[in-house]
Order: sequence, then structure tokens, then C-alpha cells
Amino acid sequence: MSKKIIVTGGDGRFAQELKRVKNNYKFIFRNKKQLNILSVKSIQKNLKIYKPNIVLHLAGLSRPMKIHEEKISKSIDLNIIGTANLVKACSEKNIKIIFFSTNYVYPGSRGNYKEEDPLKPWNNYGWSKLGAESSVQMYENSLIIRACMTEKPFVHKFAFSNVKSNFIFHDQLAKLLIKVIFKKSIINIGGKSQSIYEFAKKNNKQVKRKKSMGELPFKMDMSLKKLNRLIKL
Repeated sequence: MSKKIIVTGGDGRFAQELKRVKNNYKFIFRNKKQLNILSVKSIQKNLKIYKPNIVLHLAGLSRPMKIHEEKISKSIDLNIIGTANLVKACSEKNIKIIFFSTNYVYPGSRGNYKEEDPLKPWNNYGWSKLGAESSVQMYENSLIIRACMTEKPFVHKFAFSNVKSNFIFHDQLAKLLIKVIFKKSIINIGGKSQSIYEFAKKNNKQVKRKKSMGELPFKMDMSLKKLNRLIKL
């Protein structure tokens, strides 16, 4: 029998790419009306009906970044409290939870960050994700994926040439997720370490070069040694 996986944020951009990936799992995609992460009753109802082996937690608040500065309570609710609600419910039934975090939890000052390196988010979005990570790390039956991903094609008109990162497209990350879905602990997932402009230019020839003047830290890239080791096993 195929393993059943409930996906929160089931109508989001990454979830749409995940639907296209061939695999042997039964994904159950739930949008925010079908599974409200701020409602304990809604979470418990979904777990009771579908009896999943895994909850893949994609729901939350991301863009625009300024919303995490302007509406702190909303950021806390959707990213921290919602995640904690899921962790509590999963822990009561020993259901594994996979949480999608971000490379924004790293300081961005030196780059090549390993999973065990000290964390210090540089904006409120990063803090909200680290807050969520805290509850997930309390539960042993879990996997945290610190991802650096974006939609395809690269939609922005400008890309930073002086910011190093590990961007990967949603469709590529979806395929990697299938390979690590039964792992635990924390895994950095991304692509080649390069400037955002170098990454974007390969996909969108019209993108223009721009320098970060504090909008992003200069060295956001992560070490992918652990990921590469795991997918070779």
C-alpha cells in the first residue's frame, strides 16, 4: 500500500509542481479552507479522515517580504503558531512531519552554511521560519528542509549580481524531495552556488543586473554536501 502524505498549502506554487512528479506515494493536497493550520480541530479532522503516514507542511506566509515587518502578528500566526499546531497534532499520533524552511535562517555574512552552523536570521521572514523550526526540532519524527527555491521561469526584471545563493526551481526541488522524503533531521536543498543574476540569466535572457544595497545579504549560499551524500546512498 502506498504511503499517504497530507500536503498543507496544497494549492501553492510548489505543490503544483509536486503533483507532476512521478512517485509511489499517495499525496493528499489540502488548501487552507480544507485544512486550516490555525484550527486544531481542522488539523485533527484531516488526520482522522486520511490517516497519513507523513504531513508535508508547505502552508505559510512568504511574499511580499515586507509583510513580515508590517504585519508581525500575521507572520507569527501563519508561520510559527500554525506550524506548532501541526507538530503537536502529529506528535500525538506519531505521524512524521516535513517542514519547508528557508536559507533565510542563516546570517548571510559568510556563505557555504552547513546544517549545524549557528543561525541568526537577518529579517522577520527568517525569524518566523526559525520560530517554526523550533517546534519541529522538538519532535524527533521530523525533517526540516532549508530550501532556496523559486518559480520557473524567473519572473523578476532584475537580479542581484553581488548576492550569492543556491536558487533552484520548484520542479527540480520536487524531484529531490521524493529522494529524501523518509530522511530525518535537517537538510539544505538548493542548486549551484552562484550569484542570483547568474542563475536568473540562464533562464531569462531579459533579466537585468542589479546590485544589492542592503536588500539581501551578500553570502546566502548553503553547503549541499549532506544532500549530495544522502541522494547517492
